[in-house]
Amino acid sequence: MIEFVGLSLVLLIPFVYLFLAVFAVQRAAFGVTQAAREAGRAYATAPSESAGIERARLAAQLAFADQGIHSAPEIRFAPEDADCGAGSPGDGAATLEPGARFVICVRALVALPGVGAIAGSLADVTVNGQFTVVIDAYRADRSGA
Repeated sequence: MIEFVGLSLVLLIPFVYLFLAVFAVQRAAFGVTQAAREAGRAYATAPSESAGIERARLAAQLAFADQGIHSAPEIRFAPEDADCGAGSPGDGAATLEPGARFVICVRALVALPGVGAIAGSLADVTVNGQFTVVIDAYRADRSGA
């Protein structure tokens, strides 16, 4: 009986922590993917480029809130073949010209549960999401609006 209780504590606590850490990272992965998709859709339907950027930021924040992520999303508009996992995928590719294609990259830092008190932000995990935006070729040119 004593060995059972001792072994169950030694084995159960690390497994529970491992599951909590995996679930936190997976929740953030869902959040950044959803945020990138919603930001891309919000930008593509905007009446102007400046309104599109604001709509994209708001849509990404709502997607983060939906998944319970409390950090602010980092949004980048990169060229179509950009790697969102790179340190700097590029920026400034956002346009509402008909037929335009670009990528919206959303990045978030995920703090592992319980590690922040011990290691600070050293144990944070970076999670990236991307969505390719295609502006319809037959829409009116709203890039200068």
